[in-house]
Amino acid sequence: MTDRSVAIVGRPNVGKSALFNRLAGRNIAIVHDQPGITRDRISAPSKRGVTPFLVWDTGGIGGAGETELLKEVRAAADTAMREADVIVFVVDAQQGLTPIDQELARLLRRSQRPVILAVNKIDHANHENFDTEFQRLGFPDLLSVSAAHGRGIDALVETIEERLPQLAIDDGQLAIPPLSLALVGRPNVGKSSLINAILSDRRTIVSSIPGTTRDAVDISYRHGKDEFVLIDTAGIRARGKHSTSVEVFSVMRAERTIRRADLCVLVIDATIGVTSQDKKIAALMQKAHKPSLVLVNKWDLVKPEHEAKKTLARVIEETRERLFFLPFAPILVASALTGENVERLFSAIRKVRRGARERLSTGVLNRLLREAFAANPPPLSANKRMKLFYATQTRSEREQSLPTPEFVLFVNDPKLLGETYARYLEAQIRAAQPFPGLPLMLNFRPRTEKPRAASTGTETRKD
Repeated sequence: MTDRSVAIVGRPNVGKSALFNRLAGRNIAIVHDQPGITRDRISAPSKRGVTPFLVWDTGGIGGAGETELLKEVRAAADTAMREADVIVFVVDAQQGLTPIDQELARLLRRSQRPVILAVNKIDHANHENFDTEFQRLGFPDLLSVSAAHGRGIDALVETIEERLPQLAIDDGQLAIPPLSLALVGRPNVGKSSLINAILSDRRTIVSSIPGTTRDAVDISYRHGKDEFVLIDTAGIRARGKHSTSVEVFSVMRAERTIRRADLCVLVIDATIGVTSQDKKIAALMQKAHKPSLVLVNKWDLVKPEHEAKKTLARVIEETRERLFFLPFAPILVASALTGENVERLFSAIRKVRRGARERLSTGVLNRLLREAFAANPPPLSANKRMKLFYATQTRSEREQSLPTPEFVLFVNDPKLLGETYARYLEAQIRAAQPFPGLPLMLNFRPRTEKPRAASTGTETRKD
């Protein structure tokens, strides 16, 4: 993770998110012609240029509509300007210089940070003279760009690198990729509040309006020696309740976030309990085969004055019963508002990481599985019964921050495997090694006469 950062600021709908996506090298921020789509600060490492830096997208400043959020958006942008090493001030060449641009330029000149004026939407050669009127803003670094078409981006990156502070090189520091942690859930369950409690900072916007977070917001964070990317996703609603195309895009983004995250935290509202929509989101996590935690938020609203431990145990038990198909996910109860038990989230993450490094020796694994087969033989299927010859836990050849435990079981015929029996075998493995928060992958392969050929026929089942 790099400590050098660049903030992209500007009034609404000038192309900040499109420029952010160009610098990040992938579509992270939602690009839409509706003003005010980006409300939170979104961060990602730049994929352009020679030296690394973190780039921040910010909410539009000075836009109309949804006035309750405007001060929050302004505060998020102001914070980005204070913390950034370089500011990229984006203006719209086709709309021309506006009073909001002029006011923002006045504020930026007082920021005591290098400011690069990016005159955006110079999409064609005949647009190049559109930047003339912006010269009167007085910024020495003025570049014409087209975030939509990629014009002038290389020159912009080169200018950014010239203005960034020199990168300190630590030869003894190992580049360990951060763990990406996605907070997912229905709208208004407290995902953004939880991230703010973690950061002790109003970095994401908290509002009682469902759907405030529209992007998947990536936030770099260090907890002790551990590096994280916290991903605050847009709340996921039932498909029929999407009021705008932007909300549909946000839900699609949240679903993709589940797939790209290393670990998912399903946030549930303690005042409501597990709903059918919570179960659908949990099913998305299960389908993606993701390491998972469940955090029941708003404990402060249901915590009684007396017998709090009994109530806590009941909340956990009821949550487990409703999410019975995600049995490996630890359940935490916390309050983002008061901060109670929030720190336990990172204790649980450490346990999950330790579990990902655990291995069952081949001898122990084969002994416990043979005992399991003997105690409860597989059911007959077409007068045939599955037989186990050999089992082993594989070592992941892929570089993963949180590898999923995988087991290979060589059997006479994988087609004889039933769903119920596969879950029984998983339970026996977990009895010996719980692997908290981690789904298990059981691969059943037919055994052939030649041991070397055993890996050629594969049938994979994911639990």
